[in-house]
Amino acid sequence: MAIKADKSPAFTTIGRPLDRTDGRLKVTGRAAYTGDIPAEGLLHAVLITSTIARGSVSKIDSSAAEALPGVIAVFSPANPPGIVPKSDKTGKESQLLLQTNKVFYHGQIIGLVVAESLEQAQHAASLVKVNYRRSQAVTKMDTRASALVTPEDAGGGRGSIKSGLAAASSTIKATYTTPTESHNPMEPFATTAVWQGQALTLYDSTQAITNTQKNIAAALGIGPAKVRVISHFVGGGFGCKLSTWAHVGITAMAARKLKRPVKLVMSRSQMFGPVGFRPKTIQTVTLAAKKDGSLTAMRHDTISETSRFVEFIEHCSSVSLNTYLCKNVSTSQRVAPIDIGKPTWMRAPGHAPGSFALECAMDELACALKIDPIALRLRNYADTDQESGLPWSSNALKECYKLGAEKFGWHMRSPKPGSVREDGLLTGMGMATAVHSVWRNPSQAMVRILADGTAVASAGTQEIGTGTYTVMSQIAAEILGLPIDKVDFKLGDSDLPHAPLSGGSTTAGSVGPAVAQAAREALRKLINTAVADPQSPLYGAAAEAVSCRDGALSANGKSESFAAIVARTPEKYIEAKVDHKPGDEEKHFAMSTFGAQFAEVAVDPDLGLIHVRRFVGAYGGGRILNAKTARSQMLGGIAFGIGMALTEQTIMDNNCHRIVNNNLGEYYLPSNADVPHLDVYFVQEDDAHVNDLGVKGIGELGITGVAAAIANAVYNATGKRVRDLPITLDKLI
Repeated sequence: MAIKADKSPAFTTIGRPLDRTDGRLKVTGRAAYTGDIPAEGLLHAVLITSTIARGSVSKIDSSAAEALPGVIAVFSPANPPGIVPKSDKTGKESQLLLQTNKVFYHGQIIGLVVAESLEQAQHAASLVKVNYRRSQAVTKMDTRASALVTPEDAGGGRGSIKSGLAAASSTIKATYTTPTESHNPMEPFATTAVWQGQALTLYDSTQAITNTQKNIAAALGIGPAKVRVISHFVGGGFGCKLSTWAHVGITAMAARKLKRPVKLVMSRSQMFGPVGFRPKTIQTVTLAAKKDGSLTAMRHDTISETSRFVEFIEHCSSVSLNTYLCKNVSTSQRVAPIDIGKPTWMRAPGHAPGSFALECAMDELACALKIDPIALRLRNYADTDQESGLPWSSNALKECYKLGAEKFGWHMRSPKPGSVREDGLLTGMGMATAVHSVWRNPSQAMVRILADGTAVASAGTQEIGTGTYTVMSQIAAEILGLPIDKVDFKLGDSDLPHAPLSGGSTTAGSVGPAVAQAAREALRKLINTAVADPQSPLYGAAAEAVSCRDGALSANGKSESFAAIVARTPEKYIEAKVDHKPGDEEKHFAMSTFGAQFAEVAVDPDLGLIHVRRFVGAYGGGRILNAKTARSQMLGGIAFGIGMALTEQTIMDNNCHRIVNNNLGEYYLPSNADVPHLDVYFVQEDDAHVNDLGVKGIGELGITGVAAAIANAVYNATGKRVRDLPITLDKLI
């Protein structure tokens, strides 16, 4: 029954480019997102947020709001909806549940208005008057050494940088910056809290239903079993919906206090600040190499912004520890605490901004050495993890370089910057390596075979738009030998078998093997039931001789349908629930995904306007579960990277300490006109070690290296090296 990736089984369902099983629900508008959930007696809540960046609330006058028809309550630190117990484990962040009058950043939640209708709540919130005691705020990252904090786990390296520099014939050193970026998923944060006695049902837009269950239970002082979290569809998250932010707990407390269901949907402007962002980074990279391009030294130092009240580290420098072959490497991470909200994970945290700095530096080194950028990377290809010394479980990076270069037409690139013009536009080509770590987590799953011959698989994971409903159905269908339309996969409910958060590209490689194991166990039980049943044609057959196909078991020329076997059981179903845990493979192998990114840009020499004309990505991401949804993930990652390279930045006015472009009109995301035709290719990669399906997560691989490939193409087109993202026209004119 075991499926081993190293045997390359001829799968019939896994890998196929099947349409999403939930696609029809989405395109017909029947997919119920958190904000769509109805509840009897529902009240509507609107947040009140601070208009200063540091200080405290001295007085809140809510009398005008409370006098309005339909207004039920106005909550604030002076009138909180509940008290967080001392046993709460959320630490300093629990202060933000209206437990303190201190203000840590502009946009912090300082109150909540609850009314019969959304319009009444919005109007009432606008009438609440807040007085503050202001303190001097700092919202600009201070790079003075005295202002920086070095976290305990923030450094790494090996060898001697001094000796590596001495052995080099060429050295480059440059500083690269990436701005604060905001997530902006299509669906804003939404929460609906419904109490039945002492039990809470929480509908929440989250990438981590199990974590939300635990965190809210702690904040409310009740057991996790008393909290049920439901999230059947998430309209994007990109990392910001991994955390249990303050608005979730406040909404739950308000519903308990008022003894009625309460719904909160954040406005678009409130998506900037209170629910995280990618922090600004300043990265200095030093590369040294011999004449043939062999790296002799690498140094990567990062400073990133963080809030004063809780620390967050953007681990950019870690990409330099094991991407390339080098004996002498040093990395450091420092943070600058300022008066901003807590930063958080954003698609490929650390890897995306870190790869921008490293891959641009590699391009600068290639230019200094007059070596082709791909040749430089091949010269320094690492066939083992440089930090641990372990071999890769699989690594198709060389094949990605070859395939990507061939499909892109890299051989047509002119190495001389600014030498190619087409229709009056400067054109150039650039490339970069894509890399992302592979992480695996324990997960539970259950598979039940029903008396009608269908099967239900389930796990308490999340559908964040990546196709989880579909690929998990494919896994179960493959193992059970059923058509995919005979398998129903259920997720998004903390009452289901517990699964890990959907972050770090871990879902496919963590939940997938659990579903496969549960399906194998359910099939084993089905076979044992049949061969032990005198009424079955398979009675007496050896279990190992029984095969399954198209919803039937067969052995010795005889067969019987799943439905017939199950119909004779007392329960009318056969099920298996498993706790799947990764093995000790990481003691013997390093695990990562790899790829190669190629961009062609056209730049108007007079206006500085940049247009990405073509983009090719070639990736090695283990076994691909669904060719269509996997391609969609890479397309989304590349589009995300185009925004990172050319348009996205959260702009802080450091005089009034507020974000000035906290809307989709002025926070520029790539539109269809900004994204060209994107070509995505997967290199076949059989990984016998990552898990028994050979599956790696790929959701974040697609963005890594994109910004660098575009920046390197801009240099090739213009001869101007832009090291500060985003690359806007003012930096080229």
